[in-house]
Amino acid sequence: MAGENPKNSVSGKGANNMMNRSNMIRSALFTIILICLSAMLIVNWTSNGPVKVEVPFSEVVTRANDPNGDIAKITVYGDTLDITLKGKDQPTETSRKDSSGTLYEQGIINHCEDLEGDELKKCNETYPVIEYKESVNTWGIVLDVALTVLPIIAVVIFFSWMMKQATAANSQSMSFGKAKAKLYGPDKKKVTFKDVAGNESAKQDLTEIVDFLKNPKKYEKLGAKIPRGVLLAGAPGTGKTLMARAVAGEADVPFFSISGSEFAEMFVGVGASRVRDLFSKAKKNAPSIIFIDEIDAVAHKRDARGGAGREDEQTLNQILVEMDGFDNDSGVIVMAATNRVDMLDKALLRPGRFDRHVNVTLPERKDRLEILKVHFKGKPVSSDVDLEALAKKTAGSSGADLANIANEAAITAAREGHKAISNADLTSAFERVAIGPERKSKVMNEKERKITAYHEAGHAIVGHVLPDSDPVHKVTIIPRGSTGGVTWFLPPEDRSYKNIYELKDILARAMGGRIAEKLIFGADAVTTGASSDLKNVAELSKSMIVEEGMGSGTRNLVFPGEETGYYTITTGKPYSEKTAELIDAEIKKLSDEAAMRAEQVLKANKKVLDNLAEELLKHETLEEAELEPILKDAKLPEAAKLYK
Repeated sequence: MAGENPKNSVSGKGANNMMNRSNMIRSALFTIILICLSAMLIVNWTSNGPVKVEVPFSEVVTRANDPNGDIAKITVYGDTLDITLKGKDQPTETSRKDSSGTLYEQGIINHCEDLEGDELKKCNETYPVIEYKESVNTWGIVLDVALTVLPIIAVVIFFSWMMKQATAANSQSMSFGKAKAKLYGPDKKKVTFKDVAGNESAKQDLTEIVDFLKNPKKYEKLGAKIPRGVLLAGAPGTGKTLMARAVAGEADVPFFSISGSEFAEMFVGVGASRVRDLFSKAKKNAPSIIFIDEIDAVAHKRDARGGAGREDEQTLNQILVEMDGFDNDSGVIVMAATNRVDMLDKALLRPGRFDRHVNVTLPERKDRLEILKVHFKGKPVSSDVDLEALAKKTAGSSGADLANIANEAAITAAREGHKAISNADLTSAFERVAIGPERKSKVMNEKERKITAYHEAGHAIVGHVLPDSDPVHKVTIIPRGSTGGVTWFLPPEDRSYKNIYELKDILARAMGGRIAEKLIFGADAVTTGASSDLKNVAELSKSMIVEEGMGSGTRNLVFPGEETGYYTITTGKPYSEKTAELIDAEIKKLSDEAAMRAEQVLKANKKVLDNLAEELLKHETLEEAELEPILKDAKLPEAAKLYK
C-alpha cells in the first residue's frame, strides 16, 4: 500500500553523492576511450594505401618497353626499383633481386635474357617484383581494424566491470551501518483510523498521539511533554502494524518503518550504528514517527552473563540512549509493536521511554462485524450471506483471521463457479480456517467410520448435558485437517473469564470420545484417535493447577515458571520436589474426575449415544438444528453433577 519514498533514500545523501560521482567518472572515462577508438579508426582508414600485389618481372619489362604502357620511369637504388606510373607524381616502390643476389644498376635488365622457351618463361615467373596497385582491399581494411580495435574494447570492458564492482563494494561497505528503514511520506496512499475497524479504546489512546503531533503548542502551553514512545502490544494478527500506519496517516508526518531484526548483524557495533542513523534521519524530518515492528528481536531482557561487548546489548543500549538521553527535545515519537511484552527489558518499558502501553486486543462481536464489513466491501455478496451470524461464531478470532475467512470465501465461490459469494461459501471458508479443510479423499473402512462416529457422539452428548458447557454447533465424521472427525462447540457470547465449573466441563467433554470408545468396544480396544483430546486435557489441567490456583489441595497457590534471561538454556523449578509431586497429583485428580463424569453421562444416555452414532454413519455431518431432536432426551445423572 505504501512504498519507499525515492526522495528519501535510506542509504543517506553521502552515499548517494559518492555513487553519483563514481558513475560520472566511469561515464567520462568510457566516453574518452570511445573517442580515441573512433579517431584511431578514422586515421587507419584514411592512411591506408594501396594493397601490395606480386606481378612477374617479365610483366614489368613488357610494360616498360611498351610505348603505350603505364610505366613512365624506373629508377634503380641498390636493390630497389622505383617505378613511376604515368600521370603520377610519386614513384611506386617495388623490390627485386635475382637468384644470385646481383644488383642491376640501370634500367630494367632481364637477367633471364640468355634463356629461351619454357626456361625463359619459368625464370620470369620465378622472380616477381612487388608493385603497389591502386585498388583498395576493403575486407583487408576491416580485418586490420577489427584486429586492432577488438582487444582494446575487451580491455575497456574488463576495466569498466572492475570499476563497477569496486564502486558497488565501496557503496555496500559505506551503507553497512546505515538503517534500512522505509520512509512513508505524503506521496504514498494514506491509512487512517477509518480504515481500522474495531479496537476503539486503542484508537482513542492513539488519537491523542496524533493531536500531540498536529497541535504541540496546545500542550506545551500547559507544560505537557509529548510522549516519547508508544508500545503496541497484542496477540498476532490484531492489527498493531495497521494501527501504527493509521497514526502516521492521521498525523501527516514522515513515518520511518523498520523491523527489529533489521538491526541485527554478526558484526559488533553495526546494530548500534543503524539505530543512530535511523534517529538522525528522523530528527532531520521532525516531527516524525519511528515504528519498530517486532521490537522484542533487539530489546529482550539483559542478564548478568551479557556484557557491553555483545552486539544485541549494544543495539538495545543505543535505543535506550536515543529515546531518553541528554537530547530529549528531538520531536520524534517511537512506536513499537510486539506480542511478547514479557520478553522486553524493563529499562525500555519505564516512563520516559515507552510512556504509553496500548493493548490491541482481540475484537469483540461488534468489532468483528465491522471488520468483516471492511473485508467484504467491494466483493459481490449474495443476499443470503449473514455476517452477523459469522461474527457470532468467530469468537476469539483476530482481524487477520477474519480477513483470511473473507479471502477464502471468495476463493471458494470462484472455485465453485458462483457469480457472488453465497452463505454456503462463507460457512465453508469459516470451517476451513477454523478447523482445517475437509479431506474427502481420505478413505476409512467401516470399522474406522464406526469408531469415529461413537467417538464424536461421545463428545457431543457429554458437552450437551453438562450445564456449564458451550452448546454443540456441529458434528462430522469427515476428516478435517489432522483430525478424523470434529465435534464443534461454540460459545453463545463473548466471555473474558472462565470459572472452574466451565473448565471442568471442558475437561469432561474432551474425555467423552475416549470413554465412548471404551464403553462400546471395550477397555482394551481404545484407539489413538483420542491422542489430541488427552493432550488438551493434560495441558488445561496443568494450567488450572500451576497458573490459576484451582487445585483442591493447592487452592489459591500458583507456581509460575522461573523468570530468566533470554539466553538462559536450563531452568530449574522454583519449588521443591514435594510440591512438584503435589502438582502432579492435582493434575491427575482433575483428569480422573473428568473421565468419571464423562463415563457417568454416557452410561446414562447409552440409547442416545447409539442413535447419534447411527445418524452420523448415515449422514456423516449433522448441524445444530439436526442435533436437537436426537439430543433432546439426554439427561445429566446425579453422579456427574458438580455441587456449587
